[in-house]
Amino acid sequence: MNRTNIFFGESHSDWLPVRGGESGDFVFRRGDGHAFAKIAPASRRGELAGERDRLIWLKGRGVACPEVINWQEEQEGACLVITAIPGVPAADLSGADLLKAWPSMGQQLGAVHSLSVDQCPFERRLSRMFGRAVDVVSRNAVNPDFLPDEDKSTPQLDLLARVERELPVRLDQERTDMVVCHGDPCMPNFMVDPKTLQCTGLIDLGRLGTADRYADLALMIANAEENWAAPDEAERA
Repeated sequence: MNRTNIFFGESHSDWLPVRGGESGDFVFRRGDGHAFAKIAPASRRGELAGERDRLIWLKGRGVACPEVINWQEEQEGACLVITAIPGVPAADLSGADLLKAWPSMGQQLGAVHSLSVDQCPFERRLSRMFGRAVDVVSRNAVNPDFLPDEDKSTPQLDLLARVERELPVRLDQERTDMVVCHGDPCMPNFMVDPKTLQCTGLIDLGRLGTADRYADLALMIANAEENWAAPDEAERA
């Protein structure tokens, strides 16, 4: 049976497919544009529930992000319905416009980083992330699309060994600068008003958790490189 029929019933025609994510989830936008639905297969029900739990925890904490409207589980998977954050993804901006939006994007990410670490029930600490990396390499499941060009042909075990050598230093750094991190602050996850070029909020918070703030900052900066039209734009940001 079609996923939209399972989760949307007779109102399935009100929901328009947006994209299929890298995770395997399917994303739909409600016809009025005020809500989105994420549908995950049964194998990813837990991950989608994790995003739901994070959004519930974030509500009322001063972070501009979606709110949970509905949650539904079926044998075939799960469906999370959330409010829409207005604007366009920062990934759609020109380099010049991204530069104008950059300060407000930093402020939105800073709102996440300023949350209480002690009150956050979610964590993405290096020791845990390294354990996941070991698992991925053991299954020969490294996706080269997520690697820098210079590492795409490097054997997976060599990449893991490099990370392991740096781990003690990184763990020391983490202990001194632990914050609540977004977990995936890529340009598609910052929403921006195309007229004012002010960041309106953050989306895709399923990886939120306590970690070294520079894990967020490094990913944000690296991912923005595709948007800059000139080297000086990156330097000015």
